[in-house]
Amino acid sequence: MREIVLDTETTGFDPATGDRLVEIGCLELINHIPTGATYHVYLNPEREMSEGAFKVHGLSTEFLSDKPLFADVVDQFLAFVGDARLVIHNAEFDIRFLDFELTRAGRPAFGMGRALDTLALARRKHPGAPNSLDALCARYGVDNARRTKHGALLDAEILAEVYAELTGGRQSALSLAPKSAARAAGAAQRVGARPAPLAPLLTEAEAKAHAAFVARLGDKAIWNDYATRRDE
Repeated sequence: MREIVLDTETTGFDPATGDRLVEIGCLELINHIPTGATYHVYLNPEREMSEGAFKVHGLSTEFLSDKPLFADVVDQFLAFVGDARLVIHNAEFDIRFLDFELTRAGRPAFGMGRALDTLALARRKHPGAPNSLDALCARYGVDNARRTKHGALLDAEILAEVYAELTGGRQSALSLAPKSAARAAGAAQRVGARPAPLAPLLTEAEAKAHAAFVARLGDKAIWNDYATRRDE
């Protein structure tokens, strides 16, 4: 199963009032394991950055002024996302901005049916508890020390770890390294019959003592049935 963990940064809270996307960060999961494939882009919002948004992500109007427009990168973005499910924290916010930009660029909108909202998932699993991304990192022991400011790709990487915990616990092979999926696939291929039986754990004396004990139980002892099946 292919999923894309996604996060965005914006100039404000609502595209209907003129706010725009300024950053998109995506990370690919195959069967919940990061493959190392990512997509990241800064965008020129064609407007001034609000002071409140700048305090959140630190992306200034000057920094974004020479970055591409969404219409310039939409093909690359859609090619990376493909038809995968989108894993997003507070998905309604990001989907609203993405759908606005997609519609503006003449492309079909995603819609909420495309998204898995980890905020809604966390609220069902931890009702009444704080469920922000930082709160979930603290609850699950996910390292978010690098998150001094919001950043789309960094937040997607952190969310991938939180998502693993929300859906059943961190995989032993969970890693953002590209070879994680290959290691998992190799391990799956190795599962099968053992090439040679393990050495017995009982000593010869213990085995003889057990046989003598079973003999005292008589012919109808269940151990006799087990021993017969074992030797077949």
